[in-house]
Amino acid sequence: MIPSSPAKEDPLSRNPNAIWAEIFVDELAYNGLTAVCLSPGSRSTPLALAFYDHPAIQIYLHLDERSAAFFALGMALAQDKPVALLCTSGTATANFHPAIIEALMSEVPLLVLTADRPPELRHSGANQTVDQVKMFGDHVLWSLDVALPQTGAPPILLRSLRTLAARVLARANGMKKGPVHINFPFRKPLQSTDPQSWPHAFAEEKGERPFTQIMRGALQPTQAQIDWAGEVLQNHPRGLIICGPRCPGGDFVQALSQLSAECGYPILADPLSGLRFGPHVASTAVLGGYETFLQGNQAFPPPDVILRFGAVPTSKWLNKYLSRSDPVYHIHIRESGSWADQDHRTRQFLQVDPIALCHDLAGSVTRAIDHHWQQQWLETESICWSTVEASLQTIGFDGSVVADVLDLLPTDATLFVGNSLAIRHVDQFGQPRTEPFRLFANRGASGIDGNISTGLGIAAVSGGPNVLLVGDITFFHDSNGLMAINQQAISDVTIVLLNNNGGGIFRRLPIAQFKTPFEELFLTPHNLDFAPLAAMYGIEYTLIVDRTAFKAALNESIATPNPTIIEVRTDSREDESIRRQIIAQVETALRNMHTNTF
Repeated sequence: MIPSSPAKEDPLSRNPNAIWAEIFVDELAYNGLTAVCLSPGSRSTPLALAFYDHPAIQIYLHLDERSAAFFALGMALAQDKPVALLCTSGTATANFHPAIIEALMSEVPLLVLTADRPPELRHSGANQTVDQVKMFGDHVLWSLDVALPQTGAPPILLRSLRTLAARVLARANGMKKGPVHINFPFRKPLQSTDPQSWPHAFAEEKGERPFTQIMRGALQPTQAQIDWAGEVLQNHPRGLIICGPRCPGGDFVQALSQLSAECGYPILADPLSGLRFGPHVASTAVLGGYETFLQGNQAFPPPDVILRFGAVPTSKWLNKYLSRSDPVYHIHIRESGSWADQDHRTRQFLQVDPIALCHDLAGSVTRAIDHHWQQQWLETESICWSTVEASLQTIGFDGSVVADVLDLLPTDATLFVGNSLAIRHVDQFGQPRTEPFRLFANRGASGIDGNISTGLGIAAVSGGPNVLLVGDITFFHDSNGLMAINQQAISDVTIVLLNNNGGGIFRRLPIAQFKTPFEELFLTPHNLDFAPLAAMYGIEYTLIVDRTAFKAALNESIATPNPTIIEVRTDSREDESIRRQIIAQVETALRNMHTNTF
């Protein structure tokens, strides 16, 4: 407990902004908040000082609000618990919006605190005043405008601040996680003029435990649901398990692996699912080559049952296969209840705890496994990867660099992958392996903004080496985010920059065949030299000219805790041609081996 001020006057007579801020921040801390990312500003002074004074909450400062928001997103993503954001009034608040959208769509818990002008200044033409009430619309789970601080506030109003802190944290970290927006109007003076009364403005009212605690349990499946699902698996031996991004943590991998082994359903695992990499791969039918082998002309019949977990898969061709399949049962299990089926093929949606359901279904399948069905998928996967590996051994292109990154990551590493080509290459060339590592990406809205900051936010709270794999346009979009490396003393981080001088991902579009408008409007070569940018932020920089040098540079950077940018320059036209050649080689190998006759 913070000792009371020696002053004898009624604490309610002090600066009401200080009282509001300290009560709210105090209850946030009591309910488990440990971090806030803030940007400097005047109107947010009361909350900034309250956070600064609280010993249980660590401040992460960033000068750029957009980068600060994505940095907080990365921290919350890595820890799976709420992180607070704070900024001043005006357009500073609008810079939070892209990260808020990503947090909503990826179900990442964020507590968005915006300072605002008092009601009499709204819609008055006052400087730095915009309409901030519900400004983020449907992109937040809850939005509210806090009562204006006042002197001599009644006890119920002060209690409401305490219960509000517990409620907003619980909402952000609820069954469906996401961002919550709290708008705080403050009238000047923003802080007490008496240094003795700040920052412990309301110490007399502090307790030793939360004023309000909000607790929730899990959605346990009913016996009827368990019996029904068990009967489906029992009577349909030809099935697939699809694991998209953001699958549950905890015991989910173990529980699902056991279920897969019992029913004989192969697991098609997105790289962001948590299922593609780890010790369970040694004894579980985990597939990761589908983005390559499903592109060919081979006939892959639909399964009788599809069990889906997590969000929409990254793979374009897996989604196409799922869309044209018409199984007897297409079941999606997701506790948050969030719909994730862009083609609307889901026939049964179970909003239950996936871990509990998998555990409850264990032992429910007593029939013999359809080994022919399972083996055809496993042989297809094996031929795919043997062909891809043979090609990658002799060919150097951006896809082989991505494969090298995955091969060289130590088991305690954390990898953040940028959007556009980077995540697609990880999906296509990330072979399942038994060595575990944590992998993240912003696949909610799949934007390229804020990727550097998200990756650094993850690095700030993750042990072991951290690697960020991003393209050149993604890197350019969030170069401001690099400031966090020194400001937050993030040392153990390596940024692998795949520079193909423009929007190479667009070479996969039909417009690419029209050279003039394509290069001017889509490819947009920038011809930027990123070395001076690294020097400006004091980050070590290496330009790579061949694959052998890249492996050596990455190994050295991972082993040495110095922030480093490793730039690999590639040719997007040549790289896309090589990628298509590899797909054609896999198709030929499958056709020649005659193993894909289901």
